Amino acid sequence: MSALGLYIHVPFCRRKCNYCDFVSYPYDAAAASRYLQALAQEIRLRAARLGGKAAIGSIYLGGGTPTCLDASMLAGIVNLIARYFNVLPGAEITVEANPETLNPELLRALHLAGVNRLSIGMQAANDPELRFLGRGHTFRRVVEAVEWARGAGFTNLNLDLIFGLPGQRLKDWEKTLKEALALGPEHISAYDLEIHPETPLGRAVAAGAYACCPEEEAREMYLMAIDCLTAAGYRHYEISNFALPGRECQHNRLYWVGEPYLGLGPAAHSYLEHRRWANVAALQEYCDLVAGGKLPVAEEHALTPAEEMSEALFLGLRLTAGVSLSSFAARFGHRPEVVYSREISRLVAQGLLCREGDLLRLTRTALPVANVVFAAFV
Repeated sequence: MSALGLYIHVPFCRRKCNYCDFVSYPYDAAAASRYLQALAQEIRLRAARLGGKAAIGSIYLGGGTPTCLDASMLAGIVNLIARYFNVLPGAEITVEANPETLNPELLRALHLAGVNRLSIGMQAANDPELRFLGRGHTFRRVVEAVEWARGAGFTNLNLDLIFGLPGQRLKDWEKTLKEALALGPEHISAYDLEIHPETPLGRAVAAGAYACCPEEEAREMYLMAIDCLTAAGYRHYEISNFALPGRECQHNRLYWVGEPYLGLGPAAHSYLEHRRWANVAALQEYCDLVAGGKLPVAEEHALTPAEEMSEALFLGLRLTAGVSLSSFAARFGHRPEVVYSREISRLVAQGLLCREGDLLRLTRTALPVANVVFAAFV
């Protein structure tokens, strides 16, 4: 078995953003203690199930807001992983963070514990937009967090950005892009705001308090991000992700190229040995199951060969380099242009896909509407 990516879901936030539908709970010291005990037990159970010390090529602590936990808690998770798994030399170890949870002492402790990549939720450079989103920080705090991270020794930083807010103007988004570039991160992720019905923002939009950003304006913002960031030397390597050469996120790449990964914690997802499964989302249920010596799996699905081919194509097309036709054929014994002849021909004719030698990839026209392409292969 090749090296695994390991995802740890930390389900706590100091406050939940108005647009967020991720599984998270208000931070509480007692709940965090129960979670950490359960996570330690799940790590032991999974390590035993895999047999031996499985090789880990990347670790990603996401959430929620992992940095709600203190430095000793986060370092304890990393150390426990190293105890039960074989963390390979040079493994990418990422922690997600919100600016308001960071301070110089925490960042130094994380770096000392072996964390070598930090993903900071900047989202916007305009304080009114941050307040609208329900963020707990100002842009000034983002600047401070980056300065502290550099001072602590971090040389691999990502900034998350969001565009397509109700009422957002192109010049507002341009300011966010320029301010993010001025901070000099190695990686930038730019996401179109998704409005989910069961969130405060979703309910406000449904009630008519806000109008969604028009699709054409969101498209212009996305294309502006591509042009602005690539002109600054960042490689647009995945639909929403940009990196300086050699600084692509190695953990997230696993999701797009069909490599195995293991997810631990409430609501975490895994893909291993042709199976996908998801953990239970409720924190108490998760803790109770693990305390009883049971793996906290809510649902599991064994993928058919047809499903794996479908996933390999639509996930691989998220990468701007595209899908290698010969690699696909070597993996599955079938060429995609044969299996999906009708779909590929139609999308090429529509200008949404193009073939360049051995590669099949999205066109620039397709990038803002990529889900239309992906739906053809589901």
